[in-house]
Amino acid sequence: MQDNDTVFIPGVTPAPLVTGGKTYADVNNDVSAPLESFPTQKWWICMGAALVFLAIWAFSVGSFVLIGQGVLGINQPSGWGTDITNFVFWVGIGHAGTLISAVLFLFRQKWRTAINRSAEAMTIFAVITALTFPLLHTGRPWYAAFWLLPYPNQRQLWVNFRSPLLWDVFAVSTYFTISAVFWYVGLIPDLASVRDRAKNGIRKFIYTVLSMGWRGSNKAWNHYEMAYMILAALSTPLVLSVHTIVSFDFATSVIPGWHTTIFPPYFVAGAIFSGFAMVITLSVIMREMFNLKHYITMNHLDKINTVIMTTGLIVGYAYACEFFIAWYSGSAFEKYVFINRAFGPYAWAYWTMVSCNVLVPQIFWSKKFRRNIPIMFAVSLFVNIGMWFERYVIVVTSLHRDFLPSSWAMYTPTWYDWGWTAGSFGLFFMLFLLFVRFLPTIAMSEVKSVMPVPKASGSAAR
Repeated sequence: MQDNDTVFIPGVTPAPLVTGGKTYADVNNDVSAPLESFPTQKWWICMGAALVFLAIWAFSVGSFVLIGQGVLGINQPSGWGTDITNFVFWVGIGHAGTLISAVLFLFRQKWRTAINRSAEAMTIFAVITALTFPLLHTGRPWYAAFWLLPYPNQRQLWVNFRSPLLWDVFAVSTYFTISAVFWYVGLIPDLASVRDRAKNGIRKFIYTVLSMGWRGSNKAWNHYEMAYMILAALSTPLVLSVHTIVSFDFATSVIPGWHTTIFPPYFVAGAIFSGFAMVITLSVIMREMFNLKHYITMNHLDKINTVIMTTGLIVGYAYACEFFIAWYSGSAFEKYVFINRAFGPYAWAYWTMVSCNVLVPQIFWSKKFRRNIPIMFAVSLFVNIGMWFERYVIVVTSLHRDFLPSSWAMYTPTWYDWGWTAGSFGLFFMLFLLFVRFLPTIAMSEVKSVMPVPKASGSAAR
């Protein structure tokens, strides 16, 4: 017997999405508990670690803003370095949130309900983190940022509309805007629930403003579901378009190793791969820290791990295709770039990428490992390490040896590069920890919609 006397027969009935015999009132109590109590010691430890990394980020960024970009490892011909590596990595992390929320919503996948809220928040914070890199990569952002967006000006200085770097500005800003609105609209019913529970006057006022007068009437729910559906439909093509356009930064160039048509689907699959791995990392932490095991169940984690295994196979296929196309093209330059990747001075980075992204996820062929918390957490960390190295390999190994051997140079990140990279995780996790402290991490109204109707008449209604 499972929740609310629902019989679960393996292989016949679907696994329950909420366990522990929870009622509607229990959902409100459990999800609102972290918001209504003083932060736990675990939360303070995590926040302290995030702030330490954020301080490293501030020192690294402040140093090269004040001194100049010469403190970074970039050189000629490797002019992108960890700046663009981290940009592509963090935009990829932000992919899973919109996929879980919008695409799975349109396909009526009910298992998304427990993880969509935190995944959406992850998207917002990952994109914010990603945007710091190209902005600071311009060297003097207080001048350069002024000209990033196309608008009429007296100097008649316009951006190059044919450049994929400008397409990035449009794609990422649109993705961020739609994702933020989609996230906020989904929050409104839950913010109203928190508002009605608030006892402190200041908290009640803040949640009253944020909930925008929500009363849960029939008319309000009709409008809400219509708006949510429209935003999901708008968000869905962005899942494919954003990282496709990011891949055009490379694919539309003439640089060997970049000039390839496989990059758009390869980048999208890789973004989903790394994004779902970060969802596992965050879900496991939330599940343990806030006692959400009955809402983020093994069934949810099993499905996410299946997606990770599948996209890992796609990414591995793309790696193999790159070598085949380089050989099939007959271009000596293309052949050399890929031989150099696998056996040149950066072979350590290439084989780290292959090991973490292709070999490690194959452990999920076993259901036992897909449902093992320590193993899935370790795999999620390895996947994101591998995906960071994938972007590093693409950026560095294609640039450090170009057409002229006289121009070849090794790229070595400095402590400022590593500080900026490590610090970006501090920025991301600080924002996420603030989210779990002040906003509902589980979509209460959506979780209630997939629960069996309780028999008790006194339960709180949706």
